[in-house]
Amino acid sequence: MSHYVIPAPQQASVPVHGSSDLFPVHRIYCVGRNYEEHAKEMGFTGREAPFFFMKPADAIVPVAVGTTGEVPYPTLTSNLHHEIELVVAIGKGGKNISAADAAQHIWGYAVGLDMTRRDLQGEMKKQGRPWEIGKAFEASAPIAPLVPAAQAGDVNNADIWLQVNGAERQRSNVSKLIWNIAETIEVLSQAWELQAGDLIFTGTPEGVAAVVKGDVLEGGVAGLPSLKIQLV
Repeated sequence: MSHYVIPAPQQASVPVHGSSDLFPVHRIYCVGRNYEEHAKEMGFTGREAPFFFMKPADAIVPVAVGTTGEVPYPTLTSNLHHEIELVVAIGKGGKNISAADAAQHIWGYAVGLDMTRRDLQGEMKKQGRPWEIGKAFEASAPIAPLVPAAQAGDVNNADIWLQVNGAERQRSNVSKLIWNIAETIEVLSQAWELQAGDLIFTGTPEGVAAVVKGDVLEGGVAGLPSLKIQLV
């Protein structure tokens, strides 16, 4: 009988709201520049073809409702940015999923933060190198509990917002996604075979900015549990 030669890593997971159940995380896909006003503040315009980057599953930091999760300020950066996002959880995998069929593959939704070492990301862009050092570090994906799709309300038209130390930084509506949830799943599943357990961070609206140690970030999407963290 075979044995692992080192202890197997713990399965990354996200709690399910109102339940003791857990959603096991397989992969984390993220959509870049998917709100027009955020694209503009990053120096881009127009409806460019969707593009994706990934975070490791163990970048997840699950935060229970009514609590403040502690997220370490990462190393090597002096320009850490917040990006509040609607997160889609895939419950049924597939390849070449049509936008019309995308809803059948969604298990639920949550609020997440794509924390970004903007200075490191910017330097990689200048050099034409991959972004991983700016996006895929430890604890870069805090997330609130998941809500099953049937209980999540009209997420496609939900307000999305973020406050830092009680002051509003980001506010928009999910309807302003350049590539909506169904279209994103269609294009994403052409490049990868989606699996049950995948999470999709769907993009952030305008208002991204730097945060520092001690800052308290609270954000949400209407109809879903909000997410609150403190940088330590």
